[in-house]
Amino acid sequence: MRVVGAFRDSYGVEPAGVWHAPGRVNLIGEHTDYNDGFVLPFALPWGVTAAVSPREDGVIRLRSLQAGEPVTLATPDEAEGWARYAAGVFWALDEAQRGRKQGQGRPVGGADVVIDGDVPQGAGLSSSAALEVAIGTALNELYGLGLTKMEIALAAQKAENDFVGMPCGIMDQAASALGEEGKALFLDCRTLGTRSIPFDLASHGMQLLIINTGVHHELADGQYARRRKDCENAAKRLGVDALRDVMDLAGALAKLSGDERRRTQHVVTENHRVEAVIGLLRAGAVREVGALLNASHLSLRDQFEVSCAELDVAVESAVRGGARGARMTGGGFGGSAIALVTDDRVESVRESVTGAYAERGWAAPEIYPAVPARGARRLL
Repeated sequence: MRVVGAFRDSYGVEPAGVWHAPGRVNLIGEHTDYNDGFVLPFALPWGVTAAVSPREDGVIRLRSLQAGEPVTLATPDEAEGWARYAAGVFWALDEAQRGRKQGQGRPVGGADVVIDGDVPQGAGLSSSAALEVAIGTALNELYGLGLTKMEIALAAQKAENDFVGMPCGIMDQAASALGEEGKALFLDCRTLGTRSIPFDLASHGMQLLIINTGVHHELADGQYARRRKDCENAAKRLGVDALRDVMDLAGALAKLSGDERRRTQHVVTENHRVEAVIGLLRAGAVREVGALLNASHLSLRDQFEVSCAELDVAVESAVRGGARGARMTGGGFGGSAIALVTDDRVESVRESVTGAYAERGWAAPEIYPAVPARGARRLL
């Protein structure tokens, strides 16, 4: 295993263990998580692998095989760039332990860490959540914290929200921590209740293709935060705790205008689409899911305004090539789209999308099938 050899080269000893956490793709339920809504992601075969050993002196030494020079930190606060996602987990876990009842919390010390990842960065497939959950899973075991998988996910979310400054919901970290092979994860982001939903496309002669546009926009640039603020303002104006609580959409929209009105329309209808997709999957009507993917994309494009030209072309050309449905996935402003495709139309969809990109002089997108994989776990 490459990460073990790199750990040995970096620190001169074998690691105490090796842990893996996957990236995720979201089938449906976009920008609903921080509105206390519903999401339906699944873990991917690609992720982040971390070789880790504890340290008694509190020092954090980090090396990423994808990110250049190693980093040595006396405290998490010293971290910059990619290292903040990793160091933030140390900080969040230590904060959580300090907050426990007297005598119950265990201190979180330092560690030597080497990270290797194969999630495409900036593709909207949650490489950052995979990094956070891999380190959180390792520290939980090494320091005997006794946290559940959901508690690790919550600590990882806290690291990203409060340490990195990215106001994401819980979906990405939960999917990475709790994913199951062959299943999607239904998550109620208010109660944190979960349910496994069988998602075996192969038995239906179908595939879910990820179309990585290669366009990278940083979500921390304020666009994501502004969308979240729009939702919070709309909920306040409507007198509800979160947009998930809107029961009368027409009545709510009559009280709103502008961005708040558009964001509300998307969130409320997207929650209904998640529930509808679950119903179709349980009924075995997998092909009918495609229409809901199309509706989700139009809503994200027009009501939530988080798509971009490359995503729109990917979706439109995939459908033109024979996909049952397609939509952007992830936070938006670049990244990836997904397309639900029958086995006999996979090549025509590939040709349609790559041809549309070529016509515009854009670099060809990466296109690969996605299947649900296991969540975070120890490898060695």
